[in-house]
Amino acid sequence: MKTGGQLIVDALEANGTDRIYCVPGESYLAVLDALHDSPIRTIVCRQEGGAAMMADCHGRLTGRPGICFVTRGPGATNASAGIHIAMQDSVPLILFIGQVASHAKGREAFQEVDYVRFFGDIAKWVVEIDDAARIPEFVTRAFAVATSGRPGPVVISLPEDMLTSLAEAPDARHYTPVETRPGEVELDALEVLLNQAKRPFVILGGTRWDAQAVARMRTMAEAWSLPVGCSFRRQMLFDHLHPNYAGDVGIGINPKVATAIKQADLVLLIGGRMGEMPSSDYTLLKSPYPDQTAVHIHADAGELGRVYRPALAINASPAAFVEAFAGRKPAATPVWAAEAAKLHAAYLDWSTPPESGPGAVQMGPIMNYLETMLPDDAILTNGAGNYATWVHRYHRFRRFGTQAAPTSGSMGYGTPAAVAAKQLFPDRDVIAFAGDGCFLMNGQEFATAVQYGLPIIVIVVNNGIYGTIRMHQEREYPGRVVATDLKNPDFAALARAYGGHGETVEKTADFAAAFERARASGKPSIVEIRLDPEAITPTRTMTQIRDKA
Repeated sequence: MKTGGQLIVDALEANGTDRIYCVPGESYLAVLDALHDSPIRTIVCRQEGGAAMMADCHGRLTGRPGICFVTRGPGATNASAGIHIAMQDSVPLILFIGQVASHAKGREAFQEVDYVRFFGDIAKWVVEIDDAARIPEFVTRAFAVATSGRPGPVVISLPEDMLTSLAEAPDARHYTPVETRPGEVELDALEVLLNQAKRPFVILGGTRWDAQAVARMRTMAEAWSLPVGCSFRRQMLFDHLHPNYAGDVGIGINPKVATAIKQADLVLLIGGRMGEMPSSDYTLLKSPYPDQTAVHIHADAGELGRVYRPALAINASPAAFVEAFAGRKPAATPVWAAEAAKLHAAYLDWSTPPESGPGAVQMGPIMNYLETMLPDDAILTNGAGNYATWVHRYHRFRRFGTQAAPTSGSMGYGTPAAVAAKQLFPDRDVIAFAGDGCFLMNGQEFATAVQYGLPIIVIVVNNGIYGTIRMHQEREYPGRVVATDLKNPDFAALARAYGGHGETVEKTADFAAAFERARASGKPSIVEIRLDPEAITPTRTMTQIRDKA
């Protein structure tokens, strides 16, 4: 006989869990007590949204479900931001929520929420466990649901009395991974389409990739001389300095890449959903009927034909697809071979940052410096905001597992993601980018980095405004500024107050030394860049946006 809390921990151990991210709560004390004697590492966080985002980053970088525990009511609702990210980004995550006791349910008890209703539209599966004897069944199923087809978050509600009750249950077993593979008929059909094409284009996206799959995709691109683009915030799926790389297919796309996709006669969507952002509001590929011959490869049959009607639908994970297709070769030298080289040259030009800009600090030289200093395996994280353009456009990702950023466009992600990434890969450089508004949404997780001795570097691009919203505001309602100005703390002093290292950069020339001091400190660090609000994008000032409006 074991308590429900012990059965939960046993099931997590059986399914390979090595750490959890949590904010403690009295509603799941029985689980915390069981964790005391478990090899599972418990990472205590400062806010449930940050804990859920750490779990998301864990799932994003490993392919294994990130595990998060929170308490009922406000704990669960705080965590919902991370669940929404995991759902839109197709990341495996399991959120466990302590629930009110069974006798109090339905009475609007203290902090009571109906989680099936609350999370129903932003999670793959939501369930409440009423019988402790069924814990091994439900937890193992949660791992399978979170990782199969299109991965995503699972939410499990745990009534407090169920966790303290004693039950006899079978030992939990590891979940069975589910793989979807292409058939020979589909592979033959794709080979015919490729041999007939004149202007193909490949767009990589989604999850369920690994380093080996990325290497096989590179081999396939080389064999067929294919120009390859990476979907929004999936840039780690292809080496940016490879001659077949054409650029990212996201916000602020290179016009030459957009033209190439629109004029393509064959587009291969491998692994991703090609949602609103990478499709430029469904204009690169029209919905539901693209102008191009579209081939969609996705692990979840429900995504095939959901937005675009493909000429060929292949129900397979990207890893299984590239493994199956990698050995196939073109019948002759592809007629489009020179086009891939042209697009790569255009990418190199597009991704060379400008040297000048308004104000005393220019981000272009700073990005150039980081490109020379950061190793290829450095992990970059960020949330959302105009500052992220500098990362997405000018950082040249070289390896798989080096990017963690929400395709859902959620602010506040970069710092907690960096904490999780450094936990997973302590020997690698982990750099978080954040705007001033973005950082202060989950900046308290910097304290988590200090607590666990994780020397992340957070580069806070501080322009004193909610930059993206101000840019849109000035474009739509020029000169009518409301609710977008910010009064910020001294971020370097804040880092020191937490027990970390802080630097302030007010001139471009000061950045290199500040960054090196942060790196050498061995502490979690914040490097604040005080950027002129006029420098709202790499190529346009706020005044230009306002005047054009």
